Amino acid sequence: MWRRKKQDKPDRTPAEWFTAPLMKNMPEAGDFSYEAIQKLGNPVPMLVTNNGDELLELWLEPFGQDYWLRPGDAFMVTSYGHWDDHPFETIHEPNRITVWATSWFATVSDADGNEVPGGHERLEGIHE
Repeated sequence: MWRRKKQDKPDRTPAEWFTAPLMKNMPEAGDFSYEAIQKLGNPVPMLVTNNGDELLELWLEPFGQDYWLRPGDAFMVTSYGHWDDHPFETIHEPNRITVWATSWFATVSDADGNEVPGGHERLEGIHE
């Protein structure tokens, strides 16, 4: 994560603070499947829309998964489970938006709620 809030428990190391949501959510999720993540509850959706005229990369962290939005496309990134302070951090770069799900558990879906698979619309030769 790029920004860190003031620690509630000063005796926690930065690594413990960083992984606390993962440690809390993983036993309930069991795995990182779309369905397991949704079972964590506490959904907070964030709409990501490409209003530009070029392909836009959506990069989902902490696992580094890419999704590609053509002009006019929109995806819903939804964070689930527990997080400290805020559910998302975002960074905009040329032709890319990076979304960090601070809970470690997020899904990407289309307007109908269907899962968008990683690598969606990826052009040949990118990230190979």
